[in-house]
Amino acid sequence: MDDSQRVLVVDAANVVGSVPDGWWRDRAGAAARVYAGLAAVTASYDRVVFVLEGKARAGVPEGTQGSITTVHAAGEGDDEIVAQCRSLAEGDVQITLATADRGLIARVASVGVRIVGPRSVRS
Repeated sequence: MDDSQRVLVVDAANVVGSVPDGWWRDRAGAAARVYAGLAAVTASYDRVVFVLEGKARAGVPEGTQGSITTVHAAGEGDDEIVAQCRSLAEGDVQITLATADRGLIARVASVGVRIVGPRSVRS
């Protein structure tokens, strides 16, 4: 039996941008809507790490609420996502990354991250 923890890391910028719903007019509001929808996917994971960058950071405060941890990237969101995945890989963790960003996927490939598309976390 596999006792490792299942963690979903969410590339919030990629998930927000996966649906043309006017997110570009209100990045913070779009991030908050995606965050609110994450409750539907938390049943499949032990923890969720929601990484925000830029203006979207204003939509969700940094910190942990239940099983969701919101991280505000100081710079590029992709750099923070890579750092989060590498840090998680040091433990007994099954990491899944929600993104369609090919460059980001290539950067985390050596860590053994499973990839799901951005729409898989939108409800």
